[in-house]
Amino acid sequence: MNTLLLIDDDAEVLEINKKYLTGEGFCVYTTSNPEEGIQLARNVTPHCILLDVMMPGTDGYRVCQIIRSFSDCPIIFLSGKSSEEDKITGLLTGADDYIVKPYSLRELKARIDVILRRTNAQKNTDENILVFGNLQIRKLEHKAYYRGIDLELTNREYDLLLFLAEHPNREVTFEDLGKHLFGSYSETDRRAIMVNVSRLRKKMSIDFALENMIETVWAKGYQFIKK
Repeated sequence: MNTLLLIDDDAEVLEINKKYLTGEGFCVYTTSNPEEGIQLARNVTPHCILLDVMMPGTDGYRVCQIIRSFSDCPIIFLSGKSSEEDKITGLLTGADDYIVKPYSLRELKARIDVILRRTNAQKNTDENILVFGNLQIRKLEHKAYYRGIDLELTNREYDLLLFLAEHPNREVTFEDLGKHLFGSYSETDRRAIMVNVSRLRKKMSIDFALENMIETVWAKGYQFIKK
């Protein structure tokens, strides 16, 4: 269930929006206090924030700036200010969309759905591509690229690189690697692991920095260096 945070000093608007959006399957938090809204944005980690512009004390633009300092959660401004300058200010402040009051609840829900689809698609992309400088590991393709050039790794070499890259800047033992690559580990597997690491490093030797991303931890295993 997606969570929404509504920040608006108009209690009636909050109640109407909450009732409708709850009925559409969202978990909805509301507040009429800008400072409390900022705190809720920290604690609740909503999937989308609906934020009024004109509020007493801290206005919506400032609230948006503060939230943007610690969160990339999508923000939609809801405002009675309809000039082009107001909309541009809202978007440049960090909002993802700007809706002028009065608006239909169906349109509001549609705008939220569009932003959530885009956010989820981006999240899925980010999760499926690991980036370390000029090195990209693309999980869906089962490939690794350096400056766009396919390193042409074997399945075993790819699995080895991916496992190390998913545990950056920490010691990964021969046992860890053996269990991941072979399902179990015995000391006789150490040689096979070392051979595969050697082959992987050779393919990564097209660049000194790339080759040295995998460091040997003497007598223990390896470490993937993420800078």
